[in-house]
Amino acid sequence: MFGIFKNLFVKTDNIKLTEAIRDSAFLVDVRTPAEFSAGSVKGAVNIPLDKVPSQLSKFKNKKNIVVFCRSGSRSGQAKDVLESNGFQNVINGGTWQNVNQIVNQ
Repeated sequence: MFGIFKNLFVKTDNIKLTEAIRDSAFLVDVRTPAEFSAGSVKGAVNIPLDKVPSQLSKFKNKKNIVVFCRSGSRSGQAKDVLESNGFQNVINGGTWQNVNQIVNQ
């Protein structure tokens, strides 16, 4: 019953997130290309949520993966998809503004 709400209120672990970003994490914006083009995080790539399952090769051999979106909901789903495909090193960064703030510190 609570599964649908699990990604709604994302508590981001900014300490873990900051460490991953400082360690050159693979930054992935899972919003639409239109949202991405309106502004994102420096160095991030755009792999929309619906494309994540077909783009798994882009995530291989990355030490840390940080996924983010507008609210943290789609990135939570992307994290679930990646983890169900064997990726252990995925962090839901929450909003792109949150990740951007840490990148620019």
